[in-house]
Amino acid sequence: MSLAIGVDIGGTKVAAGVVDETGRVHDRSRLDTPERSQSPAVVEETLLRTVAPLLERHPDVVAVGVGAAGFVDAERGTVVFAPHLSWRDEPLQHALEERLEVPVLVDNDANAALWAESRFGAARGADHVVMITLGTGIGGAMLIGGSLVRGRYGLAGEFGHMQVVPGGLRCECGNRGCWEQYSSGNALVREAQSLVSARSPMAADLLARTGNDPRQLTGPLVTEAAQAGDATAIELFGEIGHWLGVGLANLAAALDPATFVIGGGVSAAGELLLAPARRTYATQLSGRGHRALADVVVAELGNEAGLIGAADLARRHALHEGGPA
Repeated sequence: MSLAIGVDIGGTKVAAGVVDETGRVHDRSRLDTPERSQSPAVVEETLLRTVAPLLERHPDVVAVGVGAAGFVDAERGTVVFAPHLSWRDEPLQHALEERLEVPVLVDNDANAALWAESRFGAARGADHVVMITLGTGIGGAMLIGGSLVRGRYGLAGEFGHMQVVPGGLRCECGNRGCWEQYSSGNALVREAQSLVSARSPMAADLLARTGNDPRQLTGPLVTEAAQAGDATAIELFGEIGHWLGVGLANLAAALDPATFVIGGGVSAAGELLLAPARRTYATQLSGRGHRALADVVVAELGNEAGLIGAADLARRHALHEGGPA
């Protein structure tokens, strides 16, 4: 049995796991992510402290794969920019290989998650797949002809910053009308808070769930309300789902995938989100009625998709099974 360690570095946690060639996670380790102000050396040390106990317990590990949120140049193993960390042009692969003494592969976390879903999850066996991760913002990745598409500079998949509403809401990236301003966890909470803050009767149930404190309103709380049948929360997911469908239609026009995999925290709403997304996608798709609709499915591997994918990519690279996908 060939084992590799996968690491998923997010805004709040560094999660690592020992993964076999079937995608099964045998052992786990986790630490809190350092604050953004902490130096790259501190982040690197946290990553090493997460991986070290796993290497001690599993000395036969053949490689370590790291999935990082941000812009990653996979060819050089460099994190160009990480929005939640202090990494700027950080040669992470070289630094970790010197310390860990095993082969290391570094890639974008969305690429790693898509690879896992295509190998072991919701898109198993498919070779033309687009993954959309709906969290605070929108991330994404592409698998075309069975290979991950990273772009010339490693920055492909930043779907959240496609413009869907000219002159629309201001985005953190500096532009207006970006997709993630209309279909993301932040968008869901913003719309819910606008109703709650206005003391709208429509939001009475949501307000009660916050203990009458609108500042306590979160995406999971809105999801919980929708799943319990709250009409306003269901309507909010309908709006988020509509804009998700708009973006999917745009991506289908450009990439023509067979499958869209929807992951991230917002996807926990399931069909409350996907049903309106599929309706809008079907009605806005170019050439509708004369072409096949892509499947729109929810991711299966949850929060461990990133570390599973990173481990599998690293193992394949170390054992020369086709190199990095």
